[in-house]
Amino acid sequence: MKRNIAFMYAIALTQGMVFYGPVATLYRQAQGVSVFEITLIESISMLLCILLEIPWGMIADRIGYKKTMVVSNLVYFLSKLVFWQATGFAGFLAERVLLSVAIAGLSGVDVNLLYLSSPEQNRQRVLGIYNSLGMAGLLAASVAYTLLPPQHYRLLGGLTAVSYGIAALLTLGLAETAAPGSREITLYHTVRLLGQTLHNKSLLCFLLAVALLSETHQTITVFLNQLQYTRSGMTEAGIGYAYMAATALGLASGYSARFTQRAGRKRAGIYLFLLPLCACLALACCPFPLLSVAGILTLRLCDSLFQPFQTKIQNELLRTPYRATALSLNAMLTDGIAIGTNLAYGALAQRSLPLAFGFGALLCLTGLGLFLAWYRRMQAAL
Repeated sequence: MKRNIAFMYAIALTQGMVFYGPVATLYRQAQGVSVFEITLIESISMLLCILLEIPWGMIADRIGYKKTMVVSNLVYFLSKLVFWQATGFAGFLAERVLLSVAIAGLSGVDVNLLYLSSPEQNRQRVLGIYNSLGMAGLLAASVAYTLLPPQHYRLLGGLTAVSYGIAALLTLGLAETAAPGSREITLYHTVRLLGQTLHNKSLLCFLLAVALLSETHQTITVFLNQLQYTRSGMTEAGIGYAYMAATALGLASGYSARFTQRAGRKRAGIYLFLLPLCACLALACCPFPLLSVAGILTLRLCDSLFQPFQTKIQNELLRTPYRATALSLNAMLTDGIAIGTNLAYGALAQRSLPLAFGFGALLCLTGLGLFLAWYRRMQAAL
């Protein structure tokens, strides 16, 4: 359905407009939250996502994807209002609790709605454009950040809340799309799906690989990047420009399908794990401005190409009408891995940034091994 694709693109663009993005860590620190507390809040948030994934997945399959999107995006908007006024650990924890409810509700639903609304031959391309529009919104917000008064953090939080309010309104324009038979889901079907997922070694290898690479990108490019830039002696203006460059690379998601077709699935996967590994090693060993920026840009580029690639594979692997619940189960497993990696990153970064980046390199290497194990199993099954 072209209507759904158009509205989902508009939602991605407006929700991408996180105006405080270039100083997300500095924003929290200015309100009295330490680096370890930031990663602790992230881990608590992920634990809540895990607990909410299955209930939300079942709700989405029962009531439909549009209603789930409407409720989730409304809660998303409320979380940004709380963030705007938050101070200290408790305030940002409350924001993250609301965010967890929204993320768990959207988990699997947004990509499912796009996947089912797109022609089969264009699905990775549509998913790539969806991701790149989110980055386009972030890029527009980061350009606006450079034009606003320095360290005017509350204004950045308020503008972000406005953009998420617009996204919540746009959700009302979606048309319902759901897999046939999905509304008959029961707890029995969910338990059976969970058992099938846990016994599918090939799928588990793939999900673990996705979790390790995605969380390495998320933690380093969202939280540790600013600390690395400060460590290398960059000014706040320089950090803003580096952030804009990294955000612009998010537009590469639109080229994910073309990249995969040219390189092939195996070679594409190897590149997308190996390059972040090298970037983490460079960040650990070379605290210089240009190399620091190059390392962060490499991580962002690889993640931009990787997300539509892995999302399409996850959807292809589904063999059930209860698609939202199945993807929620997948997300539950990947979030479980993320809790541990986030706490490890936070503890290591508090002690030494190079140690945290070295840990990232180790996770990328492990993820590469798991991806290759998944690929071998898939080829053997053909």
